Amino acid sequence: MGMWTWPLVGMIIIVGGISLYATLKVMRFERQRQSVNDAPISGEIKEHPALFNPVIWSYLVAMIFMFVIIFYYVASSR
Repeated sequence: MGMWTWPLVGMIIIVGGISLYATLKVMRFERQRQSVNDAPISGEIKEHPALFNPVIWSYLVAMIFMFVIIFYYVASSR
């Protein structure tokens, strides 16, 4: 196994956990919805639309992971 196998597995678990949580939350919301029309957007999402967007979270986690890798290689090359 390579040096980055375990960090990659950790990132997969973190992103998978966030995705599973978001999916289960949406499924719970769908079960509670009574009308056939679109559900209203909650106040939390109206105030912070980027906070609950899983795509933005995935990009953020990937950027942090790449920063750690780059920082490690810069620090180990000296």
